[in-house]
Amino acid sequence: MHSLARRRHHRAAPLLLVLALLALITGIAAVAAPGTATASTEMSEEDVVAGERLFAANCASCHGLDGQGQDGVAPSLVGVGAAAVDFQVGTGRMPMAASGPQAYAKPVQFNQDEIEQLAAWVASLGAGPAIPTAEQVDPELGDAANGMLFFRTNCAMCHGSIGGGGALTQGKFAPSLLDSTPTHLYEAMLTGPQSMPVFNDANLTPEIKRDIIAYLDFQEQGSPGGLTLGSIGPVSEGLWAWLVLLGLIIASTIWVGARSS
Repeated sequence: MHSLARRRHHRAAPLLLVLALLALITGIAAVAAPGTATASTEMSEEDVVAGERLFAANCASCHGLDGQGQDGVAPSLVGVGAAAVDFQVGTGRMPMAASGPQAYAKPVQFNQDEIEQLAAWVASLGAGPAIPTAEQVDPELGDAANGMLFFRTNCAMCHGSIGGGGALTQGKFAPSLLDSTPTHLYEAMLTGPQSMPVFNDANLTPEIKRDIIAYLDFQEQGSPGGLTLGSIGPVSEGLWAWLVLLGLIIASTIWVGARSS
C-alpha cells in the first residue's frame, strides 16, 4: 500500500498544486480587474505622430524623448494613459512653469486638438486609463446624496466638506474642486495626480465617481443658507457668529457707557 501511495503522490505534487492555484488566481484577477485602455480607437496614427512631435518639443526635456522619465526630475509616463495627460495638460499643470513641491493649475498652453494628440502618443506607450466618456461624467445622471457620502469618506479630509480645498504638508495643498470640469474631476480620481491617491474602478466604481461629481456640481449651484463663509463648514460659521455677537456686546457696552456719562 505504501508503494502505491508513493506512486500516486510525487514529492513535487504539492509545489505543482500551489503553482497551479497561483496561476488560477492570477488569471481570475486579470479577468475580474477593471480594464485599462490603450490609445483610444478614435485616435489615428496621424494623431500619435503629431503628439510625439509636440511631446519632443515641449515635454521631453523633463520626461525624456521616450517618456521614460528622469530620476529626480520627472516621472515615467509609460502606462499613465490618456486620462492623466488630459488632466495635467488640460488644467495647465503641465508643462510646469517652475520646479516645486506641487504643480499649479494655470492657463492651458495647448488647444484641445493638441491635448488629444499628446494624450494619444502617451497612451501608445503603454496601457492606461482612457479619457472618460460624456456619459460617465454627466452630473445629471448621478446621485448627489450618495456622492456626498462617498466624498466625505474619501475626499473631505483633504479637500474640505464641499470641495473648497485645504492645506497639506511640505508646501502642498489640496486644490478647490468647485471650478473643475466633470471630466477633470473624474480623471483626477482615476489617475491620482500629485499627492492624491488613485481611486480606480475597484475602489470607486464609475457610478460612484459620477455620484461624487453630481455632489460637487450641486455645490456650485450656490449656498442655500446665504453666505458661504469660505465653504469650510461650521467652524467659519461659528467664528463669524462669535465675532458678530462679541462686536455687538462691545458696541452696546460702549453705547451704555457713553449714555451714562
